[in-house]
Amino acid sequence: MSQIGEDLHIVFLPFFTSSHLIPLVNAAKLFASRGVRSTVITTVHTAQTLQASGITIHTLNFPSSEVGLPVGIELINSAPTQEMAGSVFRGMMMLQPKFEQVIRELAPDCIFSDMFFPWTVDLADQLNIPRLLFYPSCFFYHSVLHSLRVYKPHESVTSESERFVVPNLPDNITMTRAEMSEHLKTKTEFGKILELIYESEKRSYGFVHDTFYEMEPAYVDHFKKTKGVKVWHIGPLFRFFNRVSDYKHDCLSWLDYQHPKSVIYICFGSMASFLEAQITEIALALEDSKRPFVWVVGKAGNVGLPEGFEERARRENKGLIISQWAPQVEILQHPAVGGFLTHCGWNSTLEAVVAGVPLVTWPLFAEQFYNAKLLELLGIGVGVGADVWNLGYEITSPIIMKRDIIKAIELLLGDSGIAESIRQNSKELAIKTNKAIEDGGSSINNLMALIEELKVVKLTSKP
Repeated sequence: MSQIGEDLHIVFLPFFTSSHLIPLVNAAKLFASRGVRSTVITTVHTAQTLQASGITIHTLNFPSSEVGLPVGIELINSAPTQEMAGSVFRGMMMLQPKFEQVIRELAPDCIFSDMFFPWTVDLADQLNIPRLLFYPSCFFYHSVLHSLRVYKPHESVTSESERFVVPNLPDNITMTRAEMSEHLKTKTEFGKILELIYESEKRSYGFVHDTFYEMEPAYVDHFKKTKGVKVWHIGPLFRFFNRVSDYKHDCLSWLDYQHPKSVIYICFGSMASFLEAQITEIALALEDSKRPFVWVVGKAGNVGLPEGFEERARRENKGLIISQWAPQVEILQHPAVGGFLTHCGWNSTLEAVVAGVPLVTWPLFAEQFYNAKLLELLGIGVGVGADVWNLGYEITSPIIMKRDIIKAIELLLGDSGIAESIRQNSKELAIKTNKAIEDGGSSINNLMALIEELKVVKLTSKP
C-alpha cells in the first residue's frame, strides 16, 4: 500500500470488550499500513493479547484491586459473571484521567475513539484536533435506531408482540417492542450512557464504521442524509489482516474429511449464557437433523448436553463440541462449512459475509436483532424464531424448540429454491466484499479520503 499518511499521528482508544477492541485495533493497523503513526492506548493485560505489528501500544495499569477484580480480567467478555463485567466497566471509567494525561503527552493530530468514550470529544476540543467516533456496527442498525428514537412508532402499539413499521427507512422494516433494546422503552442507566454518546456525536468530526458500501448502500446514503454528518466506511476491517495461522486447530483437520457445504457451525459469541433447557434443545436438534456440526459451546461447557451426546457425536463422526477458543474465521472459510447458526454479533456477521456462508439468525441482545433484520433483508439469512431481546448476558428469553432449530437449519442447508437463493446471494456478497478492500474499492477509497482530509485539517489548524 502507498504511504500517504506520513505526517499524521492518530491515537486510537478501544473499548474494553473484544467485539470493540479487535476492529478498532485493526483500524489502527490499517491506518499504519498507509504510513500513519498509530498509537493504541489500552491496559497491560489487554495489550498482551494484541498483535502489535506496525502500531505502537501504550499501556496503563488496570485498577483491579480498586474494583475488586482478580488481576488479568480487563475485558468485559472475559468476566465470568455479569457483576464482574460491571466492575470492568467501572475500572475503565476510573482510567479516564490517565487516558487524558497520556493523550495530552502524546499530542496527536487526531483521536480515534470508541463510542463508549464520549469524553474524548471534550479533550479533542481542548487540543484543537478532530475526534473520530468509531462504531463497530452497520449503518442499517443506526438508521433503524435513529427512526425509533425520533418517531417512537413502538408507542402506538398495545402489546409487546404487535408488529409496527419503522418509519422513514429505504425498506419496509417491521419490529415488535419485544425485539427492542430496553433503553428505548424505559429509562435505564445504559440509556443515560447512550445519551452522552449521542451528544458526543454532534461535536465529533465524523463517524467511522466497520462495514462496506456494497453491503448496505441505501442505508449508508440514508444515514448520511438523515444525520447530516461526515461518515466513512472502511470495513470489513478484519479482512485486511486475515492471515492464516501456522497452527492448525483439530477442528479444521476434522472439517477436511467432511463433504463440501455440509457442516453447520454454531457459535453465540463469548458473552451469552443459555439456560440448560436451551442447550438441550440445540443438542437434540443437531442430533435429529443428521447434519455434521461444529459447536462452540463457550461458557456453558457441557452443561445441559444430553447424556452421551458428545460421545455419540464423536463416535459416529457426526460433530465436534468446542468449549474453549475456536478459530472462527478459518472455520467459516473452510469449504466444508455450509451454514452458520449465530447470535448476529457484527464481527461474526462480517466474518460469515466475507466467507460467503449463509446464516441462521438467533439474535440475543445489544444490536443483534437489527443485524438479523439486515441479513434477512439481504437474503443471506433465515431466522430461528428468536423474538425477545435479553437485558443481559444471561439469556432468559423463551426457549427456542428443537423443531424450530431443525426447520431453520434445513431451510439453509437443504435443496429447496429458497436455500439455493440464499447460497447464491451469500456468494455474490462475498465477491463484493473482496472488491471493497482492494485498491480502488469503496473501503480503501474511504480510508484514503479520510487520511487526506485529516492532513488538510492538521495544516489548517496550526496556529
